[in-house]
Amino acid sequence: MTGLDGARDQFGRRIEYLRISVTDRCNFRCLYCMPPEGLTWLPKSDILSYEEIADVVQQLAPLGLRRVRITGGEPTIRPDLVRLVAMLRAVPAVEDIALSTNGVRMRELAGPLHEAGLDRVNMSADSLRPERIARIARRDLGFDPVVAALAAERVGLAPIKINVVVMRGINDDEIEDFARLTERNPWHVRFIELMPVGDMRALTWEHVVASDEVLDRIGRLGALTPTAGPARGNGPAAYYRLAGAAGTIGVITPMTHTYCASCNRVRLTADGRLRTCLFGDHEVDLRTPLRAGEPLAPRFHDALANKPREHELLQMRVGGLRALSQVGG
Repeated sequence: MTGLDGARDQFGRRIEYLRISVTDRCNFRCLYCMPPEGLTWLPKSDILSYEEIADVVQQLAPLGLRRVRITGGEPTIRPDLVRLVAMLRAVPAVEDIALSTNGVRMRELAGPLHEAGLDRVNMSADSLRPERIARIARRDLGFDPVVAALAAERVGLAPIKINVVVMRGINDDEIEDFARLTERNPWHVRFIELMPVGDMRALTWEHVVASDEVLDRIGRLGALTPTAGPARGNGPAAYYRLAGAAGTIGVITPMTHTYCASCNRVRLTADGRLRTCLFGDHEVDLRTPLRAGEPLAPRFHDALANKPREHELLQMRVGGLRALSQVGG
């Protein structure tokens, strides 16, 4: 079924959310996301232009696409990202445009992006300590995630979500510090279980901190009450609130409690492949028909007809994925 009810995959899940990677490059080399030496970057000629990305969205919107998220790599290092946001905002059926970013350029870009039509941001922040941020990112850019979040909030990008990948022995001693951010700020701090995949196998199951442990530790600060998530962009996280807090605490559990049954998304890689599961190996080439002027609807329906029931991350089968940076998480 298509149209307002959305396109459905072979298991009846309505697919209305497209994550768009605009680049495979990043100004960080995070421990859990990219090998320290980086990757072999895609040739520029293979990467979709902004016009091509907008064309994909315009063709998929009538099939039920309603939400898009711009990802990378780090999307803000691709020049003139504001122009892409404006192009996506011009697609009538698109109701929500979000950005996933490490936040390094938020103070500079938050205003122009919001004016172009960006609705909200998700920021990655794996520490609140400058020296540790540099150690996890393997880059010292003098970055303060709280300042970046405040810059986004100031111009009206909301809700602000801060994503923390929890790694035992690396940053798990900051769980309570991140939780405290929600006491005064109307932010949604989400703790994500580490996913040791691809070339990041130096991070193993021993580094995974289960969401139940995260919640137990935050519970020492005060009672946690289950609550609704943000009005927009409420994805796979389960949310809780400390008494009197302005914001919420979320947990995302790819390792201990899978949420595949409610998956509503597909991913467009920077080089134009439609990936139907983050950790699967099923992809459909959209770039070739797009550049040949052929309609994308048949390819889209073929992709959904073969979207897997669930990922195989727990079996460490990740579909040839070397690094999360290749698909934007």
